[in-house]
Parts: sequence; C-alpha cells; structure tokens
Amino acid sequence: MGVTKVDNQGLRLKNKVEDFFVRSMKNRKKKGFCITKDLMAVLMDKWSLFVIYNLAYYGTLRFGELQTNIRGISSRMLSVTLKKLESHKVIHRKVYAVVPPKVEYKLTEFGTQFTEKTIDLNRWFLDKYLLKEIK
Repeated sequence: MGVTKVDNQGLRLKNKVEDFFVRSMKNRKKKGFCITKDLMAVLMDKWSLFVIYNLAYYGTLRFGELQTNIRGISSRMLSVTLKKLESHKVIHRKVYAVVPPKVEYKLTEFGTQFTEKTIDLNRWFLDKYLLKEIK
C-alpha cells in the first residue's frame, strides 16, 4: 500500500514543526528561553490586541484616546501594555516637547504585519468555528 495524501500532509506538518522547533532551540540564548513564545505571550495577552487593533484602525492615537476606545482598561494597565508593546517593537511612541506633554502611539512596520497576520488567523478560526457550529 502506498503513501496517501493525508499521510503526506501529516509528514509535511511534522517536518515543518521539527524545522521550526529545532531552529528556534538553536537560536535561544539561555535555557528555557524561546523568543517566539515570549513575544506571543506579550502580544496575545488580554489588552495588547485591543491596543494593536485600535492603532491599526485609527493610525496614530494618544493615551487618552486609547483609554476611551478600550472599555474597561485602567490607566495603569494601558501604560504597562504600551510599555511592553514598545519594548517588543510593536508600537512606536513619539513624545513632543510641549506643555502639557503630548505623546502619540502608532504601529511599527512589524506591528502592522503582525496585525494583518492576526486578523487572517482570526478570520480562519471564526470561519472554521462558525461552520462547525452551523452543522
């Protein structure tokens, strides 16, 4: 009996996972560190996607505008989230030397690409999930 199409798909996925896993393990600098896992943990937390999607939709926003748009987020949590996203180069923070202080946030190129990929993933998930619910 020959190899089926399903067997080939399973083998391709296994090779893809192995290639990714081995490569990511070679690139880690310290034991237990995985840059992908650590970055995804930051980007997929409760508030980060709200911040990212708001910046993707509106472009450039100030702190107060973000807080108004994201219901339920405290000032402290928004500040922590913005700092994390900035440290991972997902957003850019621009400070103007004026009184009162003016700070604006916008997505970096990486942040824009991440948003596009995340929306594609969300669409795929919802299509598969909703189709499953309808059947």
